[in-house]
Amino acid sequence: MATSDPTTGAETLRLSDARDRQVPWRKWGPYLSERQWGTVREDYSESGDAWNYFTHDQARSRAYRWGEDGLAGISDDKQLLCFALALWNGKDPILKERLFGLTNSEGNHGEDVKEYYFYLDSTPTHSYMKYLYKYPQSAYPYDRLVTESRKRGPRDLEYELTDTGVFDQDRYFDVFVEYAKASPEDVLIQITATNRGREPATVHVVPTLWFRNTWAWGDDIPKPLLKQIDARSIAVSHADLGELTFYADGQPTLLFAENETNLERFGRGNNPSPYVKDGINNYLVHGQQEAVNPAKTGTKASALYAVTVAPRSSQTIRLRLAAGAPAGEGREPFGVRFDATMNDRRREADEFYAGVIPSTLDADAASVMRQGLAGMLWSKQFYNYDVDRWLAERGSDPFTPRKRAAPRNDRWHHMDNSDIISMPDKWEYPWYAAWDLAFHVLALTLVDEDFGKQQLDLMLQGRYLHPSGQIPAYEWNFGDVNPPVHAWATIFTYRLEKAKHGAGDIEWLERSFHKLLLNFTWWVNRKDRTGNNVFEGGFLGLDNIGVFDRSAPLPTGGYLEQADGTAWMALFCQNMLEISAQLALEKRAYADMALKFLDHFLLIASSMVHAGDDVGMWDEQDGFFYDVLRLPDGRAERLKVRSLVGLLPFCAVTVFEGELLNKYPELMPRLQRSLARPELTAFIHDPKQRGEHGRALASILNEDKLRRVLSSMLDEAEFLSPYGIRSISRYHDQHPYVFRVGEQEYRVPYLPAESDSGMFGGNSNWRGPIWMPVNGLIVRALLQYYLYYGDTFTVECPTGSGRQMTLYQVAEELARRLSSIFMKDTNGRRPVFGGNRTFQEDPHWRDLVLFYEYFHGDNGAGLGASHQTGWTGIVTRMMHLFATTPAERVLEAGKLAAVAGRAATYASTER
Repeated sequence: MATSDPTTGAETLRLSDARDRQVPWRKWGPYLSERQWGTVREDYSESGDAWNYFTHDQARSRAYRWGEDGLAGISDDKQLLCFALALWNGKDPILKERLFGLTNSEGNHGEDVKEYYFYLDSTPTHSYMKYLYKYPQSAYPYDRLVTESRKRGPRDLEYELTDTGVFDQDRYFDVFVEYAKASPEDVLIQITATNRGREPATVHVVPTLWFRNTWAWGDDIPKPLLKQIDARSIAVSHADLGELTFYADGQPTLLFAENETNLERFGRGNNPSPYVKDGINNYLVHGQQEAVNPAKTGTKASALYAVTVAPRSSQTIRLRLAAGAPAGEGREPFGVRFDATMNDRRREADEFYAGVIPSTLDADAASVMRQGLAGMLWSKQFYNYDVDRWLAERGSDPFTPRKRAAPRNDRWHHMDNSDIISMPDKWEYPWYAAWDLAFHVLALTLVDEDFGKQQLDLMLQGRYLHPSGQIPAYEWNFGDVNPPVHAWATIFTYRLEKAKHGAGDIEWLERSFHKLLLNFTWWVNRKDRTGNNVFEGGFLGLDNIGVFDRSAPLPTGGYLEQADGTAWMALFCQNMLEISAQLALEKRAYADMALKFLDHFLLIASSMVHAGDDVGMWDEQDGFFYDVLRLPDGRAERLKVRSLVGLLPFCAVTVFEGELLNKYPELMPRLQRSLARPELTAFIHDPKQRGEHGRALASILNEDKLRRVLSSMLDEAEFLSPYGIRSISRYHDQHPYVFRVGEQEYRVPYLPAESDSGMFGGNSNWRGPIWMPVNGLIVRALLQYYLYYGDTFTVECPTGSGRQMTLYQVAEELARRLSSIFMKDTNGRRPVFGGNRTFQEDPHWRDLVLFYEYFHGDNGAGLGASHQTGWTGIVTRMMHLFATTPAERVLEAGKLAAVAGRAATYASTER
């Protein structure tokens, strides 16, 4: 197991200081977005077409309203002062200040970043970070990427940057950016440009410091100032941040402009100052000397270095941003302590991860896990969105009589978000999504429990949670419905903390419970149309998985009873039961709530099976769950798409150890009354039946149904891929599901890669690929069933193979398949890279792992957003779990209901 003690070491002490003494170690971090343009926040159009209202081409010249973006950038935790890398190779038409990609309408598979960048390392406090950007030496092919992509259809491969030839013959720079903190407000920066080509090449390295524009929007906010002190230092003055100094080593040219819109470029009148946001771009690329301020002051400043790098060689630039006045005599900012501090932080990062990554993992697996966790930490972003003010600025104030209609979010005017939040992907999804965030926390708590808890807490605060109790979905439509997984992530996090430290944060759990109770009530009141304990919910995160757009009115009329929506609510009940039972161990009043959620679970579970003459979600002939279409004339029909919708009832399972009854035996008569209702328990798992170590099981599936669902799920001709569980059965490859409404035909085929339906946008696809978070839920469910059934319950895996496995072994096998997406196979190839020869073969590319949004259902290739480490990072939790938790210890564990919590206990004892 891991050999280093995670409770000691410099980084762990920093985390303790941040928590216990409020030392601001997290104040500076990777909080810049990687795409602010094209976001809802910056959209003030009539149509709500965010992508085209504020484009990449405009971004270099227009000041943003709500946030900032940059390349390998950092900021303070309120994003008042920003720093990022900019580059120019002497051939590009613009300065490379931000990442380029296609809008949703330009890409044949939707929006798509067309750059190569990698999160190589980060500690939780960002005391050390490392990033790599690959920059071509020839002109960046902006127009070619757009033109070629528009020619391609949904069945074609994406046109990638490596396809353009700009990396041929290694004619590019590897630009490494490293950050190391000498103290909470003293950040060392090192930029290393490596010429991978065979000839000398010049690159202009343009590290840039600027203030987010907070002064131009009608508020009485003083304008901050950057001012040259001498040839290599800049004074930074801000009313809230105080005084700082920026140092640039060597002999740079310091350039100054204002972070203000170039009005003249957009035909909006004269510029108040000639030194506007794109002034440094125009100075360097177009030779406009007059575009920068000769007085050497402004709100945006760059240190320009023209660097010629020999073949296969590197050159390094050093910078520093520190609180306070300039260093005095004897305090040289780039003296020997600079390099020593950088080396110390690298060593401390290694030390920290030696205490996180199990030593049983080989070097390749350890590298994958570390990059995955680094990506999780780099994906933090300052998210700023005052919806009420945004609505008012566009003339859509809900309290104004003659308001203009808002394209979105007009019922969320209470929201005022200004926080550091874990993003799914800071380029493609630079906005939080509630259910994504719940999965993020599973990986984040491996390295930073406090930040994970804070993220869950955030979504339940009054600035986020709707007064109705709804948790916000995502900025395109906060009122859309995400799966209710927040309670699951909350109890998971609590049990993990309790297992690791011997006690959990009961105050945090109690506070969360009350807000989650509001959310549970919202679901019951809004999404159970008939009051029969069967739920709708719309797309529920699984866009494009069904026959229809489940968030829109059905072409048939009527409504859907959703197997996934109802299963999510069954799991929600179990999670709330777990939380209330845990709280009841401290406060007796919560015991009644636990029994209330048990009753509700039984009602939902029995309604899912719906035995009898009525058309329920369970199909006895197929041994599978389906959505049910309820028609206006009273008829009902199962929509027999074999998909994750039908596997989610399998995931609604939780083991209980009996702690509550042990403490309060007087509850037994009431419990027995709840369980003595055969109409509720006859067709689901009997909760009175005890399993291993006397455990109880809350499950929709009894043993017979469990075996039947497992038979389909573990069938390689259906759901089981070499790389995980597919989102739709491969059966539909030869047998597409077809539903007809009049002359209109609706088809659901198996599509292992990208979708051919734009139901939820170009790259929305649940019609076959492998999605890591739901696979994580399946692994969790298998372990829960194993805790109850033990080693005597075995199944064929794969189905028809004759190979019998316990459910622990099935879970372990599934986790192995999922993690193998990123690992080198016996031929040294990583499935995630598919057929990309550069990534598969080049020594400077092949070990740089990307954590995509989803993966090809047959070959494991990465698809969709290329940097969606946010929720794909859950693979790190699975890698950790099976490297630290043997099967026999799962069964022998004491009274922890969460397997993940046990894993933390075992890992700590092995260390």
